[in-house]
Amino acid sequence: MNNQINFMEIAFLEAKKSLKKNEVPIGAVIVKNGKIISKGHNLREKRKNALMHAEIIAINRACKKLHSWRLDDCEMYVTLEPCPMCAGAILNARIKKVVYACEEKTSSDKIFETIMKSNRLNHKCNFMKDETFEEESSKLLTDFFKSKRNS
Repeated sequence: MNNQINFMEIAFLEAKKSLKKNEVPIGAVIVKNGKIISKGHNLREKRKNALMHAEIIAINRACKKLHSWRLDDCEMYVTLEPCPMCAGAILNARIKKVVYACEEKTSSDKIFETIMKSNRLNHKCNFMKDETFEEESSKLLTDFFKSKRNS
């Protein structure tokens, strides 16, 4: 459990980097053999690109570092349950496990779980919620969107 806490904490620090850039505060870390190989945080506004989610950035960096699109021995730690686009990218990259800090509050359809369990792709990815940074991650997102609505 200690490794998860450390990796999730680093993902949370990535989320804070997004916040400083006025981006939706989400952070992701990819780990292989107990070592961080890539990190990412949201950069959609800065890069003017809808694909620049924390998970996609981390996957892209991991692929470059490993010189492979297959990340099958890797785990991802992310501060928010991944969206459908990121879930698809996670499966296509063949990441073996995803650990997320908090659930997507605006969606009760369990779409992340549905995509992860789909028979459409032959790769299966384990996933779990790690509540260690749930409160902090959730508050970061709630406060961000509250400040956007108030301005």
